[in-house]
Amino acid sequence: MSEPRPGEVFTDMGLVRRLLAAQFPEWAGLPIAPVASSGMDNATYRLGEDLSVRLPRFSRWVGQVEREHRWLPRLAPHLPLPIPVPLARGAPGEGYPFPWSVYRWLDGERATPERVADPVAAAMDLAGFVAALQEIDAGGGPPPEWSNAFRGVPMGDPADSLAVEGRVRPAIAALEGVLDGAAVTAVWEAALDAPAWDGPAVWIHGDLDTGNLLASDGRLSAVIDFGTLAVGDPAVDLLAAWTLLPAGTARDAYRTALGVDEATWARGRGWGLAAMLPRAASDAWARTRIGEMIDDHRRG
Repeated sequence: MSEPRPGEVFTDMGLVRRLLAAQFPEWAGLPIAPVASSGMDNATYRLGEDLSVRLPRFSRWVGQVEREHRWLPRLAPHLPLPIPVPLARGAPGEGYPFPWSVYRWLDGERATPERVADPVAAAMDLAGFVAALQEIDAGGGPPPEWSNAFRGVPMGDPADSLAVEGRVRPAIAALEGVLDGAAVTAVWEAALDAPAWDGPAVWIHGDLDTGNLLASDGRLSAVIDFGTLAVGDPAVDLLAAWTLLPAGTARDAYRTALGVDEATWARGRGWGLAAMLPRAASDAWARTRIGEMIDDHRRG
């Protein structure tokens, strides 16, 4: 078992069992198993065959519980791929300090590029999902905020997001000698210089990385983990162009299907760069994707 990070709240199967017994005894007898790839923000446990339990690991992410319970049931009927819809909201208890959730389990494996049989079909399926999400009335939806890691803020916003200058510039400098620092900086500065989004704020997922996309039989089958859900700049949902889709036809198909203009594409490339930089020192795949961003910027 890895050491907990500062501020992390410990969870295990025993805690989940006690919480269920105290609050949802109808589920307390079901088998419980940790989900290995449950992410950084929340711990996830499979409950029987059809359910899952999701518990925030840190106080910062507690707001995600309210956001998902309020909005996912409203969004789900309008979307062409399944998403997790909460079935029950748990209260703090048994030594665990945060609210937590029970969801319906969604089958599928992490949608890595190797598990997607037809990248162009995947691009079109995901573009259809993102377009449908953006078309839903965003009135009253939550803005980018602390508990969604400020996903969807304008590029260059000083909020403590993945793509804030104070993170990106040092990350580029730390990779000097591993990557062409001047070329990477040009990609980043193009994102900062691109005109801001001047359309209406739209619904965003906020983290369309491969860990939050499921595939079954070679096709995308579900979109999960809406903790970064917000109403904001749609550029952040271009992350998938760099995390899932290969260069060429599939990536172009995603952009074309969403009707993405040059400025939004540049900002989305900036979000992709910010996501890849922390991985690049040890991950050749991330370095390849950053190289593709450099080529893409130069072509543009």
